[in-house]
Amino acid sequence: MAALLETKRDLIAMLARGAVRVLLAAAWIACGGAMAAADDSLYRAQTVVTGQGEPNRIVGFGACLEDVLIKVSGQPMLAGDHRLAAYKSKAKAFVSSFDYHDQYAGKPHHDEQGTRDRPYDLTVNFDEKKIDGILARLGLKPWRSQRPVLGVFAEMQHGPKDYVVTSDGTQSDLQRDALAAAAGKRGMRFVLPDTAALTSANLTAAELLKTPPAKLSSIVAAQGEATLLGRLVWDDKDLGWATQWRMAWHGKDYKWQFRGVTFDEAFRRGIGGAAQVLSGNGDPGRSK
Repeated sequence: MAALLETKRDLIAMLARGAVRVLLAAAWIACGGAMAAADDSLYRAQTVVTGQGEPNRIVGFGACLEDVLIKVSGQPMLAGDHRLAAYKSKAKAFVSSFDYHDQYAGKPHHDEQGTRDRPYDLTVNFDEKKIDGILARLGLKPWRSQRPVLGVFAEMQHGPKDYVVTSDGTQSDLQRDALAAAAGKRGMRFVLPDTAALTSANLTAAELLKTPPAKLSSIVAAQGEATLLGRLVWDDKDLGWATQWRMAWHGKDYKWQFRGVTFDEAFRRGIGGAAQVLSGNGDPGRSK
């Protein structure tokens, strides 16, 4: 039953991501295997709204504002921060432009469905100076330095299945999509090892956590500049993934963990924690 529930939940996530699969594949090729978020996208965010009415648009502006503040600063602990409520309520004042994409474009309306009932991707661009001003009032600053490319090594264990997420393995399709979405949301770039590289290094999923970071970084040395190591284990009791993340940066080891989440959320927190470390915003293992 637990496995069935997980399958249903991840199937929903897969369908939601289906519309962007072609774009993700194109980005993968264009970046030579490193999924990237362009610099000019740091002040841009996207969310899904129902219809193009102003009430839903205002809610979408607020959600996108939170994402942009996190992305620009590199501080994931802003998620759900009560201090953002006042800014989100007037998020329209910080918007420079926005547009919609109909997820059902080219498909006929069903029954009495009108345009207001159709799901749209709302893409919002924010004014850079205004966003930087909000961050300053929150005691934060924009993370403007070059963001290192993350070499991500993630083990997925679900019952007898135990494997490393790779750039080319078919069993990693959903995880690659989730990592790409997480990286885009947090303004990060990443690269995954390919199957041949893991085989050449004689590295298996079971040995991943025991492997020295130097050996891992050498596997993606051509592109990865910082190494992020994760382990996700499915827990039937929590109906979610128990997750551990680890990275070393400037001579210090960082570890953070949580449980009972989807792998989409696990990757968001993994990439977000790495951004927090790299941007100098503290230790994700000691945050709230």
